[in-house]
Amino acid sequence: MSEPAERTAASSQTPAHPHRGGHGWLIIFLVLVIVALVVIGGILPRLHARAEVKKETNELAVPTVIVQKPKSSSSASEIVLPGNMQAFTDAPIYARTNGYLKSWYFDIGAHVKQGQLLAIIDTPEIDQQLSQAKADLNTAQANFSLSQLTEQRYQDLKSSDAVSKQDVDNAHGDFESKKAQVSSAQANVKRLEDLQSFTRIYAPFDGVITARNTDIGQLIDSGSGTPAKELFHIAAIHTLRVYINVPQQYSTAAKPGLLADLTLAQFPGRTFQGHLVRTANAMDLATRTLLVEVDVDNKTGELLPGAYVQVHLKTPNPIPSFIVPVSALIFRSAGLQVGVVDANNKANLVAVTLGRDLGTDVEVITGLNADDRVIINPPDSLIQGEMVQIVQPPAPNNGQQNPQAAQAAQKPGGEGK
Repeated sequence: MSEPAERTAASSQTPAHPHRGGHGWLIIFLVLVIVALVVIGGILPRLHARAEVKKETNELAVPTVIVQKPKSSSSASEIVLPGNMQAFTDAPIYARTNGYLKSWYFDIGAHVKQGQLLAIIDTPEIDQQLSQAKADLNTAQANFSLSQLTEQRYQDLKSSDAVSKQDVDNAHGDFESKKAQVSSAQANVKRLEDLQSFTRIYAPFDGVITARNTDIGQLIDSGSGTPAKELFHIAAIHTLRVYINVPQQYSTAAKPGLLADLTLAQFPGRTFQGHLVRTANAMDLATRTLLVEVDVDNKTGELLPGAYVQVHLKTPNPIPSFIVPVSALIFRSAGLQVGVVDANNKANLVAVTLGRDLGTDVEVITGLNADDRVIINPPDSLIQGEMVQIVQPPAPNNGQQNPQAAQAAQKPGGEGK
């Protein structure tokens, strides 16, 4: 082949090489773009998920709390305290002698006067012992009379030296011995007569019989060697006592003469007026309360001893207080505290002083203000100055299901929708 022909063939093949190289760079570029998209598509979701997890973690680190404002006490000038009614005078009646119950005259609920006969005890053993003691007394008196005559005769013969001084002293000693025996016999007779007098049981004061624990023919034991058994129980109910424990914060207002209104469950809408008559003048170390007695007139007999009563004391100097749930209290080594949320949603732990215990609620005397936001059921990890998130309390459903939710649940697949 000639040289011009070879040049022509070579020139004809030269343009194909630059075209093939352009396609290669395009493929490489597309591969790089695809790899970049794959890398970006895998990293960006992870970065976004990590940011979401970090945000959620920070949100979960902030405790959520429910707050409510403290309620003012319904009546700051009145203290309502529980108490139990007691009879003004209350006494169990026991036997002072042994025997058998011969008869009784009053049953439970009977009103008796002081000195009325309640029962009679038959005491045959005491009667026999008394007869024997009287016979012993007569013997002792006879021996004493003989000894007295003998001693007098020896004293007369002493002046004429008809008897020795020793005989005179012996006669005088026998006289003194017989005299002591008479005194002993008289004391024994008096003791048995007193025991015999105890066979008749009388009412010690005006009152009502609240218990009768004996019956005719029952063995009566005065308690010598065995525990004595109560025969009757009598209570004076014309005036009743009510003992209450006044908290230390109100102790200065509890003075004799203070008026008190008493309310009972069996008398709805009614109040009975009483008066504070005395205090213990000493605080109970265990409860830090002052024992107070309130007397109430019960001439009608409507009120019964042993009944539960609420005493409303009218305090002359009202003490402002607030009512919070018991669940808001925090018990720690620093003392009794309550969590309060400030304007910056930070928790503050304030020390409080409690007043009355109202069951599910308590009265706070010091430490709170009317506009404070008190944390209900604070977490155990709550600390001073910690950020908190306030949430609304769940609405009570009272066991009733939402009708729409109930209809949705009845449809197929309703739970998954």
